[in-house]
Amino acid sequence: MKEIVRFGVSLEKELLHKFDSLIGEKRYPNRSEAIRDLIRENLVKREWVKGEKVAGVIALVYDHHKRELVNTLTDIQHHYHSLIISTQHIHLDEDNCLEVVVVRGKPKEVESLADRLKATKGVKHSSLIMTTIGKQI
Repeated sequence: MKEIVRFGVSLEKELLHKFDSLIGEKRYPNRSEAIRDLIRENLVKREWVKGEKVAGVIALVYDHHKRELVNTLTDIQHHYHSLIISTQHIHLDEDNCLEVVVVRGKPKEVESLADRLKATKGVKHSSLIMTTIGKQI
């Protein structure tokens, strides 16, 4: 187990009250875990800015009846094959599909893939979530 270091933090009373409310809403067990999570989140964002390798998920919702859309999305993914770890295709209903694309690579390349997929005519919604690969945290 890693060594634990205790340190003090001074905050305005109102800011601490808001933080404690947030801790309760997010169901953190204590302030320490919430602060650790905030620190990790900022370190991960720093990785993105520095261009460190990231992992992520691109979620797409689209109407699979849209002519040539599936082929276009597949062609784009083949162009970015070195970033893609896995894909999953889910039938939401008779018309709509959810496609989940799991990626790993440089943030700008991952964002480029996500932007290309999102901008494809017929995609109803798309979202990119990037996270750390865990080596820097």
